[in-house]
Amino acid sequence: MPTRPPSLIRPSSIGEQSSSARPFAQRGAVAAIRVMIVDDSLTVRTIFKRMVESDPAMVIAGTASSAEGALAQLAATPADVVLLDLEMPGMGGLGALPAILATPAAPQVLVVSSLTMDGAEHTLSALQMGAADTLLKPLPGGFTENYRSQLLGKIRALGTRPADPLHEPARLSEPSFVRPARARRSWRPDVIAIGASTGGIHALGLMLRRLTDAFDLPVLITQHLPSSFIPVFARQVETACGRPADIAEDGLAILPGRIAIAPGHGHMLVHRKGASLVAGISTDPVASGCVPSVDPMLSSLAEACDGRALGIILSGMGRDGAIGAQALVEAGGAIWAQDADSSAVWGMPGAVARAGLASLIAAPERLGDAAMALARSPEAMLGQGR
Repeated sequence: MPTRPPSLIRPSSIGEQSSSARPFAQRGAVAAIRVMIVDDSLTVRTIFKRMVESDPAMVIAGTASSAEGALAQLAATPADVVLLDLEMPGMGGLGALPAILATPAAPQVLVVSSLTMDGAEHTLSALQMGAADTLLKPLPGGFTENYRSQLLGKIRALGTRPADPLHEPARLSEPSFVRPARARRSWRPDVIAIGASTGGIHALGLMLRRLTDAFDLPVLITQHLPSSFIPVFARQVETACGRPADIAEDGLAILPGRIAIAPGHGHMLVHRKGASLVAGISTDPVASGCVPSVDPMLSSLAEACDGRALGIILSGMGRDGAIGAQALVEAGGAIWAQDADSSAVWGMPGAVARAGLASLIAAPERLGDAAMALARSPEAMLGQGR
């Protein structure tokens, strides 16, 4: 994002700017990202406000100490990104989340959560409900320069809307079909592997709910999450799709009708062991820098299944998954991607779409329906893309 002078045009008081038009950092610049901070701690609100104001591409739309106060402000003062604490007096952030998402500007919500188990439960519930991303709230003294960089990076990714010139322009209609050169014309995959990051948990829930009891393929999931969140995430995935979910470990059998989830400390791999498939865990560095990473999962499937695997890339920042997707398609497998309109951030799915690797680009519900169709009748499903 280009450097801009420190002076910004900001509303002089909360609620003064009632128009949905976004302010600009300077004449001719792209629209600034409007950020609202909702936290019952004055200290946290003050620190976050200073961090946001240190980026000349962002403006403070308002601050609130309660969810009720945030909703009152958002009714008159639009925001693009809301930093939301979940544990507050009154209705709390979780209770207010649906109403926040439904306010006129339809803001993206970044949950700032605690390190406790309750914090993980509430945060993952919020992500399932439509919050886009999460950032752990540090302990006292943890608001470092590195933390500021993480925070601003997430706000920048979430607040860059499609209308902004810096948003990647390639947008494909839903559903859209492309046929990679090496894809088989008719096949039933041995495994379906899903990769996701920012906005992916909500999309994953929408997709998995479309899989009925008749869906008997193994499902692998790599979701970018802190390690402490993974056990809670696994339980929520079980609830969402009504089938058992295991956290992957070395030697875990990949079985029909079950889900294997990458642990937070390493990448999930798949190996062939006789006629069976088993999981493995790797901690080797990867190009994306993500842990866990989608790339090793897809690349290992290309070899273990001789390409008889389907990879699905859901909403997320960056390009994680693009390298593995290339390997899987070259081996004869297939890649599907979430479309831009339904993605919180069209980074990961956009990367495989623009590379021409995705044979189906659609909203999560459509991807789920297509997975059901492929499992039942691969000839009929793939025929749609010809």
